[in-house]
Amino acid sequence: MKLIVNAYDVESIEPRAIIHDRDCVEIGVKEGERVQICGKGQYVMIANRSDSVVKKGCILVPKDVIEKIGASEGDEVSVMFSPKPESVRGIRKKMDNQKLTKDEINSIVVDILENKLSKIEISAWLTSLYINGMDIDEIADFTNSMVDTGERIQFERTPVFDFHSVGGVPGNKVTPIVVSIVAAAGLMLPKTSSRAISSACGTSDFVETFCNVELDADSVKRISEEVGGVLAWGGSMNLAPVDDMVISVENPLGINPRAQMLASIMSKKLAIGATHLLVDIPTGPGTKVPTIEMARAYTRDFMELGDKLGMHVECAVTYGDQPVGSAIGPNLEARECIRILEGWDHPSSVIEKACELAGIILEMGGIPNGTEEAERILKSGEALKKFKEIVVAQGGDPNLKADDLKPGKYKLEILSTSSGYVHTIDNKDLVQIARAAGAPGDKGAGLLILKKKGQRVEKGDVIMEIYADVESKCQRAKDMSIRLQPIDIEGMLIEKAGKAIR
Repeated sequence: MKLIVNAYDVESIEPRAIIHDRDCVEIGVKEGERVQICGKGQYVMIANRSDSVVKKGCILVPKDVIEKIGASEGDEVSVMFSPKPESVRGIRKKMDNQKLTKDEINSIVVDILENKLSKIEISAWLTSLYINGMDIDEIADFTNSMVDTGERIQFERTPVFDFHSVGGVPGNKVTPIVVSIVAAAGLMLPKTSSRAISSACGTSDFVETFCNVELDADSVKRISEEVGGVLAWGGSMNLAPVDDMVISVENPLGINPRAQMLASIMSKKLAIGATHLLVDIPTGPGTKVPTIEMARAYTRDFMELGDKLGMHVECAVTYGDQPVGSAIGPNLEARECIRILEGWDHPSSVIEKACELAGIILEMGGIPNGTEEAERILKSGEALKKFKEIVVAQGGDPNLKADDLKPGKYKLEILSTSSGYVHTIDNKDLVQIARAAGAPGDKGAGLLILKKKGQRVEKGDVIMEIYADVESKCQRAKDMSIRLQPIDIEGMLIEKAGKAIR
């Protein structure tokens, strides 16, 4: 059937085609079923029926869909019924806890890419993975299928080293330090990172405060081969695009299935041509991996999956029960990171973690005594020199200094209401507070944690500083911190017992 296509400008989690009731009857499509819209290209959408929002003889779709089918507003397009894709049977099969074939997995991935599956069907897929999981062969097939949906970077220079943290711990700002040390040692590490989804700051959120992170694949290849390292946002390239589409559904569900997590990470690494990968697994209460037993299970999974994919994988299980360093938030994390490259000797947790991780990669590259060599490269200034080369190659200031990164102009202090020792720090609460202050969108927003676990605190001491670019957000974050009490302070006395005196 021929219909006139027009655009509607309403954002939705799942954009739909709006068609008049009588046209739906003629096409033979019911509410919630699929239609295929054809111009120069074609696109499959879920149909919504209406007798008031759209005129008979017309179809309303989002602007980007009109572009994807190669049409313009007011053009006549073909609209026809589209049957439920075969991949839905594969989803149902996994819901019944059955093993999927390579072709069944590939069919699901391709249909997600081509928008043939509804958000409800993708949610069912993720839920089935969360409940029933996949074995390692299925995950390997899932990974390869996601890689095949996008472009791959083929480096002339090998080996290609990579590094990834599974996340879950705020303030984990070690990536630029690790990349700079490894590149300064003569190895190549093209690092693609993500932006924050539910965290207070992703690596790309703070790296973009001092250089461009939106690089295309050709730029990543050129800079990596010339300089030895890159700090790019993975979303600026078409690497395993189905992964990003699935994450947009996964996040509202609040679930992160093991199979999806493994395939998500490894597909991006495979697409960028990594031959050697180090995975950082922060572990502790409030992280994605709360127990050491779970961390060891993930270690086995990553290494076994690496073998299946032809990639050498090693894992580092790291402490994640409190923030790494003191700073949380884009400008604050960037400043703390660059200060360490400039020679500051604190926070020691950032230095120790960065050198340990970089040391493992150096040893993977055949350089002995990795941690000691990483420490030497950092202290000698070689890492800082390489860091600035990377920054300049990505369009940053060659004279960049840490103190160029300014926190938000609004500041409030959180004082201790008792004396004692810091017993626990709640990572999730800190993330909520930093986001209330405006992070990661407001680059100056964030937190400075002034007292860490085990440190002595006196009543009235400043234990945390809140920074914001907007005054109302600063106050909102302070109110939230008072309500949540993310830093727990206890005395040395746990319990008192004694006999009653008569």
